[in-house]
Amino acid sequence: MSHPAAPTESSDLIVVGGGPVGLATALYAVRQGLSPVVLEPRTGVIDKACGEGLMPGGLQALVDLGIDPPGYELRGIRYLAEGRAAEADFAAGPGRGVRRTVLHAALLDAVAGAGIPILPFAAAALTQDDAGVTVHTEGGGSPGPTVRAPWVVAADGLHSPTRRFLGLDRAVAKSEKRYGLRQHYGVPAWSDHVEVHWGPHAEAYVTPVADDLVGVAILSHRRPADREPLGEFPELLGRLGGAPVVTSLRGAGPLHQRTTRRVAGRVLLAGDASGYVDALTGEGISLGLAHARAAVAAIAAEDPHSYERSWRAATRRYALMTRSLVQVTRPALGRRLLVPAAAALPAAFRAAVNELARPVR
Repeated sequence: MSHPAAPTESSDLIVVGGGPVGLATALYAVRQGLSPVVLEPRTGVIDKACGEGLMPGGLQALVDLGIDPPGYELRGIRYLAEGRAAEADFAAGPGRGVRRTVLHAALLDAVAGAGIPILPFAAAALTQDDAGVTVHTEGGGSPGPTVRAPWVVAADGLHSPTRRFLGLDRAVAKSEKRYGLRQHYGVPAWSDHVEVHWGPHAEAYVTPVADDLVGVAILSHRRPADREPLGEFPELLGRLGGAPVVTSLRGAGPLHQRTTRRVAGRVLLAGDASGYVDALTGEGISLGLAHARAAVAAIAAEDPHSYERSWRAATRRYALMTRSLVQVTRPALGRRLLVPAAAALPAAFRAAVNELARPVR
């Protein structure tokens, strides 16, 4: 099917990527009086391997956007290893376990309600000048329409094609690469905390997302293999081994992505596309929403370079704490000592959990 090649000037902002961060960017743009258009080649609700636990700050940011997805109330975080446990409750109110598909559906409904068009095409290439950006699209292996706007926000994920096209990738050392798996089990939720089970080489994040549905995400330096994903976690395997598996195993990685900068002319990178350290601290949605809000504010002010400062301010806390935790737990000794140390220093553990749980500004 052919499409007209002539650019359209009908939008103020092109958002590349229709995941949660891209859709949130479009909603923030409407609040600023802008007319956005979203490019997303996948239609309908999109699933993805992720932990699915919304920190209180991220949940509040969604509610502020008018998004209140159903899920399972979470009171805090619990670390477990070799019979030891450390627990910290959220001080500012509960978080929520929400299926990725439920979250995406709620955002799609909000975008439809705001009248924001989603074009079923991918961004294949872009060119820019002093007045705007022209994006050449494709869909189904054929050229799509050419769209143009004064600004572009690329929120096209961990392995962002836009970031790569612009030459903004930075190399990541092999030793820093980690991978994730996620699966759901049809079993009654047994805790109102996100449980993090620490094994010799991996962590398992157990997040209830409904009364009778629990998600398990596993992070490791090892590439996913065709083996029992719970093999390092005998306690979890004993609890879930007989439970029905209700979703297919999904993977993601390598997780660590670095960028040289977040602004290239009139193109701004947001969410995972702008760089990513690790899923270990569960701040992905909170951080992505903060990026979306800051990117739109910079565009509304016609000051794109202010976004670089805002991005660094929003990301600094997450990056520091996440890198520190990844480094501490890389050696086997660090993994063995983490939970006993957290149990022995409950005030410090609570402070760390609530630092991550607060809203990202």
